[in-house]
Amino acid sequence: MELVTTATNQWCVDSITLFIALLCACMVIGHLLEENRWINESITAVLVGLCTGMVILLTTKGKNSHLLEFNEEVFFIYLLPPIIFNAGFQVKKKQFFRNFLTIMLFGAIGSVISFCIISFGAKAIFENLGIGSLELQDYLAIGAIFSATDSVCTLQVLSQDETPLLYSLVFGEGVVNDATSVVLFNAIQKFDLSHVTSRVALQFMGHFLFLFIASTLMGILVGLLCAYIIKKLYFARHSTDREVALMILMAYLSYIMAELFNLSGILTVFFCGIVMSHYTWHNVTRSSRITTKHIFATLSFIAESCIFLYVGMDALDIEKWKFAGDVPGKSVAVSAALFGLVLIGRAAFVFPLSFLSNFSWKSKSDKIDLKQQVTIWWAGLMRGAVSMALAYTQFASSGHQTQQQGNAVMITSTITVVLFTTMVCGMLTKPLIMFLLPPSTTDPSTPTSSYVIPLLANNDTERDAEAGNKDAAAIPPPINLRRPSSLCMLLTRPIYGVHYYWRRFDDSVMRPVFGGRPDSPEEEGNLH
Repeated sequence: MELVTTATNQWCVDSITLFIALLCACMVIGHLLEENRWINESITAVLVGLCTGMVILLTTKGKNSHLLEFNEEVFFIYLLPPIIFNAGFQVKKKQFFRNFLTIMLFGAIGSVISFCIISFGAKAIFENLGIGSLELQDYLAIGAIFSATDSVCTLQVLSQDETPLLYSLVFGEGVVNDATSVVLFNAIQKFDLSHVTSRVALQFMGHFLFLFIASTLMGILVGLLCAYIIKKLYFARHSTDREVALMILMAYLSYIMAELFNLSGILTVFFCGIVMSHYTWHNVTRSSRITTKHIFATLSFIAESCIFLYVGMDALDIEKWKFAGDVPGKSVAVSAALFGLVLIGRAAFVFPLSFLSNFSWKSKSDKIDLKQQVTIWWAGLMRGAVSMALAYTQFASSGHQTQQQGNAVMITSTITVVLFTTMVCGMLTKPLIMFLLPPSTTDPSTPTSSYVIPLLANNDTERDAEAGNKDAAAIPPPINLRRPSSLCMLLTRPIYGVHYYWRRFDDSVMRPVFGGRPDSPEEEGNLH
């Protein structure tokens, strides 16, 4: 028994060592190809994973292709939280909340539309293909799985400074979309959908809305609690390490608490990141600000690299393809049908909802033109690690052993769609964006109206300058323009009206209690 345990431990050490070495290789190769027109970090990691999987497959004589076994719990508990938290922590809040209604239209309403089209389209097509015994719950799960986008490739090409409107829409929609897909997937698992009635449908929608709202509120509350603790206890007087550690632990605590109460950890940790960057980040010392900014970004980068590296290796797992190999034609047809449904489901809400969003804006500079709509549509075609994890959760009942043909076909088809969209669509992303939005074109999203007021009173230029961004420091601060103080603005321009009244509430109530951006250097010096 002791010899077996020792051999197992040695195999784990060898596998982890090689995996970390491959991560280092991904970063070195990604740096060398940074200026390449076609390759980005995600594609580099997938390619390294594919090559490694092929080598392992040859050395093991077709028995194995990956070093570590994919575990959905490891993905959702350890790898996903730093990615989503860093997204909320680094977001340009002024643009994000200025376009909040449009982002929610795309991320929440659009995801539900795509979910319905993919679910019922897959049911109609797959029943005719006869791939195996799939129930209604499986088809609904397919809709949730393939509604989860991965816009990393597009975000690596877009610039927050050159195209702030487009970046905020793609970024915000991607995060809300993933959260919506996971919430839908979890809701599907909790209901008996063998006999769907109007009452069950209403309960399903009520449960979905409850998860969405409760998860958001929990993230906000944990973020405010962290800000209050650091502001009142003055951790910086004793140790910078303590306040940095507290921010990291509280961020992770928000995610774990959401999972503990069966809520959406993605939404919770995302809004926790936004609140921490607005309040907590300004309550710590300057050195802690720089440290936390880079720690969160580094953890997110490593987690993304781990995910895409494993996706590449796992694509050659012989166990999955063995059960689906008896029907290769059906497997190809299923993959093509799924990709076609993704295309249709994406277009079914991007263009109509863009028209609806444009109708609500009076200023031409705030409208989404056709080229930007095409970019948003393309950005959501890629599928990534969230789709993979949800597919394993639904169709691999006991680890990776997929004994049923239908389940095996669905997992291999998911891998095929993820690889195709990541590799092919990802490689075409940069040329497409350069064609649609050449760098010399002035982005029309630059606000010119005197009513443009950020929802959160955060000076992103100041924050970037403190973190060492010289270019951001060179950007002049926004002009403090006079704003109307009557309810007329709230009625005629509701978005800007909400911004204005939130700014007043934040300055008079929230910041005195939870801290936040100081108005003057003297106030900043008195923080600690």
